[in-house]
Amino acid sequence: MFEDQSRRAFLKRSGMLGVGAASPFVMNLAAMGEAAASVNTDYKALVCIFLFGGNDYANTLPPYDQASYNAYQAQRSVLAHARASLDATVLNPTTPLPGGRQFALAPTLSPLLPIFDAGRMAAVLNVGTLVEPLTKAQYNARSARIPPKLFSHNDQQSYWQASSPEGATSGWGGRIGDLLQSGNGSSTLTCINASSNAVFLTGRQAIQYSVGTSGPIALSGRTSLYGSGAAATALQSLMGGTNAGLIANEHAKVSKRSLDTYAAVNTALAAAPTIATAFPTSSLGQQLRIVARMISMSSQLGARRQVFFVSTGGFDLHDSLVAQHPGLMANLAASAKAFYDATVELGISDKVTQFTASDFGRTLLANTDGSDHGWGSMHFVLGGAVNGKRLYGTAPEYANNGPSDVGQGRLLPTTSVDQYAATLASWFGVSNTDMSTVLPNINNYNPSTWNLGFV
Repeated sequence: MFEDQSRRAFLKRSGMLGVGAASPFVMNLAAMGEAAASVNTDYKALVCIFLFGGNDYANTLPPYDQASYNAYQAQRSVLAHARASLDATVLNPTTPLPGGRQFALAPTLSPLLPIFDAGRMAAVLNVGTLVEPLTKAQYNARSARIPPKLFSHNDQQSYWQASSPEGATSGWGGRIGDLLQSGNGSSTLTCINASSNAVFLTGRQAIQYSVGTSGPIALSGRTSLYGSGAAATALQSLMGGTNAGLIANEHAKVSKRSLDTYAAVNTALAAAPTIATAFPTSSLGQQLRIVARMISMSSQLGARRQVFFVSTGGFDLHDSLVAQHPGLMANLAASAKAFYDATVELGISDKVTQFTASDFGRTLLANTDGSDHGWGSMHFVLGGAVNGKRLYGTAPEYANNGPSDVGQGRLLPTTSVDQYAATLASWFGVSNTDMSTVLPNINNYNPSTWNLGFV
């Protein structure tokens, strides 16, 4: 029994070990389980765009109806967009919001407006980390459970991605991978990270496979070691050879599988179709470009379900929000639009759904020329399968200390991350029976509210 537990523990943790200069390679070693018979006949991909630092909700999707705009402008006069600057990006959803409420995209998000108007983009209002449904009275009285360590970057990033604070060992993207990786030709290519390591993509069995913006990350010394091709070949032979020891033998199997995966992905990408869509040269743009290229070769690689993670930072704007936030929004819009356009070009837009996530929203009240850590926020979902040209969820009130405000314009979320994630997971193929395996808090919500219907 101890030997079996030690073997499983080694296999699970081998991606966390370092071997010289090959740490990105070794992080991929843990993605070694091979697939069972395929259970999915179609292809689908989820692409998480994480905005590190906590995106400012109020200047991303500012209110436009006169009463709401007046309240917004009164509470952040030094930060607020001029109402006239929003005239060209007003959202006109198919189903108007109650009470004549209206919102507009930030001016530099204008490239996304045609996608919204075409019904392929939706906005989800006031989403945030919750343990269970929560009222303001319950929050103030501490009479219901709330997420631990609210307003902490590391903990809320983790809670968004994993339903647990910092130290979580698996995320909901990875747990989706656990359930569906058996439908892929190689389970290694189920959870793919084009950014920094993220708990979001780590499952209980599935572990993220890292790629760079140019393709799979090679072992240092793969073709030459200390100037010698023979030495590199010998190193690979040693890494993948049979060993007498249990741990050494398992490591060799994992190493060989990772080397084989690198070769398969590299070969597939070399034969990938040229994508005419131009992507921004920014890090986010190039991360999404490699995701598009990976998806274009999914059938050749035997992948039917894939979860991707990309990210960009700079959103912790305690100051200089007016100067910096528009550029961040412009990069997000250009990158997300290019990715959507690429999926249209490839004829798979209805098979790929991209969605935004972030640590938390920010305060409505200004902090000199920035905003502080908040809670609820708004997020975008794009793709050919999206039930778009709609705003989902409950529009927050912008009254100071109003029913939506737990202090300084920190929104009390009315839609939980669990419900947001469950909607995506359901489209992806996760059954309601398995949903609590992916999202441990989802049973705290009425099942009729699990699927918000935006995809």
